[in-house]
Amino acid sequence: MKKLFFVFAFLIPLITHAQTTKTDVLVIGNGSAAFAAGVQGATSGVNTTILTQSDGFKINDLSKHDASEVIRLFERKAKKSLRVKGHDPLPPMTNQVINAVIQKWSDSSKLFNVINNMPFYEIRRAGNGWEAKLTKDKSIKAKVLVLAGNPEKVISALKLTELNPAKATPLNYTENSYRTTVAGLNNPTASFLSLYNLLIPNQENILFINADDLEVGQSAGATAAYAAFYGKKTSESNLKAVQGELLNYKLSLMPFDDVKVADSNWLALQKVGITGIIKAETNNGKALFNPEKEITYNEVKQPIKDYYYKAQIWFDDHKDVAINLTNTISLVSYVGNKSVEATKTEIQKKWGKSYHFKSTFDLQRNLSRREFAVIINDYLKPFDSITVDKAGRVNR
Repeated sequence: MKKLFFVFAFLIPLITHAQTTKTDVLVIGNGSAAFAAGVQGATSGVNTTILTQSDGFKINDLSKHDASEVIRLFERKAKKSLRVKGHDPLPPMTNQVINAVIQKWSDSSKLFNVINNMPFYEIRRAGNGWEAKLTKDKSIKAKVLVLAGNPEKVISALKLTELNPAKATPLNYTENSYRTTVAGLNNPTASFLSLYNLLIPNQENILFINADDLEVGQSAGATAAYAAFYGKKTSESNLKAVQGELLNYKLSLMPFDDVKVADSNWLALQKVGITGIIKAETNNGKALFNPEKEITYNEVKQPIKDYYYKAQIWFDDHKDVAINLTNTISLVSYVGNKSVEATKTEIQKKWGKSYHFKSTFDLQRNLSRREFAVIINDYLKPFDSITVDKAGRVNR
């Protein structure tokens, strides 16, 4: 018995010393993109681990970003960690302060885990996922890998000669790929990241992004979380599901410079903007929705017809009419198979209370781009009800 005890006493340290940690999403990097990817992955409900590869994060000024949920979450965690009350401003966010907040956040979270100063010496495929070797006896296995920075060690594992980060496209309407956006960017000109530019051709469950693109990091986190949560390959990503998740967490998918997250109609304007039913106007590289500008017949006629067969009949019967409230109610009622009178009554009730419009309810006044977008989004739901293919073409 004593001899066997010593045998087991010798073996147990060998067994317990080898350690493999499992996570759903593994993020490697220490910039804004890695931070955002990790926060979004955890917020979307999957176990997410970030390896910073150095002594903590080096994050650019967070205040330059629109208030997506990643920023709001950080601000809430920072206020709690630093004991800042109510609406009092946060102290200067140095990297030292930022890292202290993030570490405390990680320590108290079940899904968000940050491991600082832990470089990996090897990374390799492990089934459909990945394994990062931290030491001879320690490793992390993940379903999806998000690389936010130097790809050198990953290139050899993929047996590639090079690997390029996801690239944004300048916003334009000569093609329809803007409808596949998963991030709206202004760096420095208006652009968007298509989901299909984020995915790497012929490479599953890996995303590669630049280190300092916070918005792209958030997109990568949501995309990785979708694959991990549903047990799918990244190539099987559902565009609408990823877009919906990002909109739910207040990431602007269209780079409208004049419509911020705080706008009460932000979501409706984003959704209609993604469909292209109302297009941005560009000025000095900025994309402007111009929400208070009057909507015109010619700018919405063809886009709405592209989305709805019945709209073709309506526009044939209503040539060059004013886009006032009467005609807009007629349009959405006809296309959506609704009662005109019931729709009129509903919109009047919603006008100030739900839509937060400051104008008066006037059936003959021409509508603004904001008002038309909100009504179209509410009654026809072009973003929610109609899908597009990988090129952004409408599936009808």
